Amino acid sequence: MSALGNHILVEFMGCSPEIMNDVSAIERDMVGAAQKAGATVINSTFHHFNPYGVSGVVVIQESHLAIHTWPEYGYAAVDLFTCGEMDAWISFDFLKDCFQAKNYSALEMKRGSVNLLTRNDFDISTMRQKADEWVNPGMYTRNVWFTDKDENQALSLKYTGEVFHDVQSPFQRVRILESPKYGKLLTLDDMFMTTENDEFHYHEMISHPAMMAHGNVKNVLVIGGGDGGTVREILKHEGVEKVTMVEIDGEVIEACKKHLPSIAAAFDDPRLELIVGDGIEYVKQAAAGAYDLLVVDGSDPVGPAEGLFSVEFYQNCYNALNENGILIAQGESPKFNENAFAELNATLRGLFGEDKAPVSLFYVPTYPTGMWSFQYGIKGNINMKSFADQAAADAFVDAKGLRYYNTELHTASFALPNFVKDLLK
Repeated sequence: MSALGNHILVEFMGCSPEIMNDVSAIERDMVGAAQKAGATVINSTFHHFNPYGVSGVVVIQESHLAIHTWPEYGYAAVDLFTCGEMDAWISFDFLKDCFQAKNYSALEMKRGSVNLLTRNDFDISTMRQKADEWVNPGMYTRNVWFTDKDENQALSLKYTGEVFHDVQSPFQRVRILESPKYGKLLTLDDMFMTTENDEFHYHEMISHPAMMAHGNVKNVLVIGGGDGGTVREILKHEGVEKVTMVEIDGEVIEACKKHLPSIAAAFDDPRLELIVGDGIEYVKQAAAGAYDLLVVDGSDPVGPAEGLFSVEFYQNCYNALNENGILIAQGESPKFNENAFAELNATLRGLFGEDKAPVSLFYVPTYPTGMWSFQYGIKGNINMKSFADQAAADAFVDAKGLRYYNTELHTASFALPNFVKDLLK
């Protein structure tokens, strides 16, 4: 043996951009490349960077395989380092096909030239004893991370690597993944939308404060909310006669009905009219004064949700509410999307009045910074910090087993830190 190891430095070019940005596919293919060459996989660690790029390493008994991708260039830099009898060129051929590479370059180097090294003699009996005590679990461990970030900050969740749903709809990429900590989760265009284990934070707070402050909501319009959690909470109120939900992307609805049934639990309620269509256009055509409550359950102001942050849209929402109506909108974070947060509030104050656009804060662990907001437009004389019937609200919380909302939190959510007050000025 002339060298201890063999190192192949590979550049794959002209690869599929979609594959280069798919952390689960890359992890699967890198593990498969190692196994194809007869290697013994010990563990894998992979991380997705939003919006572009994947880094990862597969540790094998024979050394390692590592990768970093630049999807925007269709490029992957790959290291294949082996020792022993493993033929890393088998892994190379496998990855070239998996990544759909149109071109490549490869440099092979011998590592640890034996004629330049001197073997040391030392007692390894203790090390052997510890090795004998080690019990291999029989299956490699996976360490795959998904990241939601902007240019300044990020939130990462470890997930299992399993992809239950992955469809590029006409509007966005819809995926259902799984996190060991938060259960199955919905992502849209690589942004976290909801998870099984913390969705109730959002869905209870977008629904119940307005319902309890109003006290007599009969007719509701929900724009967005394709996961179904918002209508699930609203329909817990027996006095509601009709909910109309307009979601632009039917793929979100179908994915959540199949893989997140605990969230998409009310789509069969006879009081619900479900429309797959353009909510912006629907509100524009809505009859004046038709609704007691109008809920804008949209994502961040990009892609299909961008129009949900326009002045024209909220003017149409104002017109669709009756004289005692309440608007509630997903209001972004004062620590993540400061400009969108402040601009939305300025729009609502301009339409509803300076003292008719309160803001409430709540917390969702899987949203960047954790702190998030709902913003209101009050058309009548309702005080969002009070209740139509507090005793009935307390009884409702107990009867329905709510896990986030209660009457104390309802009032407290409208108490804003000074930095938020300054931002809203």
